[in-house]
Amino acid sequence: MSSRTLLQFILLNIVLLWGLVISAQDTIPTNQLGDSTKIDTIVIRTLPFKVRHIPRGVNLVNPKVRFKHTKPLDKLFKKFRTPSFWERINQLGLNVSEVAFINWKAGGNNSISALANGRFERNYKFRHVQWTNILDLRYGANIQEGQKPRKTEDAIRFSSTFGYRRDTISNWYYSVKANFNTQFYSGFRYPDRETPVSRLMAPGYVFIGAGTSYIPEGKKFDLYISPLTLKATFVLDQNLANIGAFGVEKAVLNPDGTILKEGENQFIELGFLITNNWETQVAKNVEMRHRISLYTDYLSSFGNVDVDWELNFNFIVNEFISASLGTHVIYDDDILFDEQKDANGLITDPGKPRIQFKQILGVGVAYSF
Repeated sequence: MSSRTLLQFILLNIVLLWGLVISAQDTIPTNQLGDSTKIDTIVIRTLPFKVRHIPRGVNLVNPKVRFKHTKPLDKLFKKFRTPSFWERINQLGLNVSEVAFINWKAGGNNSISALANGRFERNYKFRHVQWTNILDLRYGANIQEGQKPRKTEDAIRFSSTFGYRRDTISNWYYSVKANFNTQFYSGFRYPDRETPVSRLMAPGYVFIGAGTSYIPEGKKFDLYISPLTLKATFVLDQNLANIGAFGVEKAVLNPDGTILKEGENQFIELGFLITNNWETQVAKNVEMRHRISLYTDYLSSFGNVDVDWELNFNFIVNEFISASLGTHVIYDDDILFDEQKDANGLITDPGKPRIQFKQILGVGVAYSF
C-alpha cells in the first residue's frame, strides 16, 4: 500500500469516529428530570485488623476476685418500701441507780432505783392535714434495805391533735385537741401505806377543745391556743371523792361523821387552754424536750392559771446508752395541802394550793425501733 492510500485510510477513520461522537446521546433523555436523591455519604468498609504481635506488658490472665480487704455491712440491708405519710416513733428506756455498802463505817442503806419509760408516736402529715398522736408511759420505784418498795414516778399521758390548714404555705392550722392524763398505781404519803392519796383514775384528767395551732415546717414545735376547752377531772376512788380530793365536791356528813351524800366523782370546767411542745438539739448529743400546759377556768376562777410544765434534757452517749435530767412543775388550785382535822377526824381546814416540784436524774439504756 502506497503512502497516499494509507493517509486516506487514516483520515477516513478519524472522520467516522468524530461523527460517532457528535451523534451519540445519554441514556437518560434530556427532556426528563433526574433522580431527586442526593448522595452525600460515602461508606468505606474494611476488614478487621488482626493483631499479629502481642506486646510483652499485656496480661491476658482471667481476673480473680479476692475478699481479704472487704468488710461486712454494719447494718442490715433494708428493702425498698413504698413511701408513707405516717411517721412512727417507738422509744423504750430504763434508768437504774444503785448504792451498796459493805463494812461502811459512815453508815448507809443499800438501795436500788429504777425508772422505766416508753414513748410512742404515730404522726400523719400530707398537704393540708396533720394529725399527731403521742403516748407517754413512765413508772419508777425505789427499794432500800429493810423497807418495802416505794413509788418514785407514775404517769400515763396521751395526746392527740388534728389540724387542717387552708394552703400548703401557711403554718397555722385549725385544730382539735384531746388530752388524757392519769397513773398506773396507788400513791401514798410514806411511811403510811394504808391510806392512798391517789390511784388509777383518781385523779384522771381529760381535755377536749378546739382552736388554732402554729406548727412551722421542718421543726418539732407546736403552739396550740384554744379559747374553748372542756376540762374533766375524775376521782373514781370513792374514799378520795368523799374528802373532796382534786377539786371534786366532797361528801355531806352528819355531825357524828356518817355520810349523808357521797362525794362527786367528777368535776367539769370550761376554760382557756394554751399548750406548747418543743424538741431541739441544744448541743452535740444533747437534746431538749419542753412541754407546758396553761389552763384557766371561765366560770369558777377565771385568771387563776393551772400550770403543768416539764423540761427534760437527754444526753446521748451512744446508740443504746443515754443519761437524762428532767424537772416537772405543777400548780393547780384544786389540789390542796396542809389540811386540818379535829379530834373526830373531820376536816376543819381543807388547806391551800402549793407549787409542786420534781427533779429526776438517771443513766441507763435506751432503744428505738
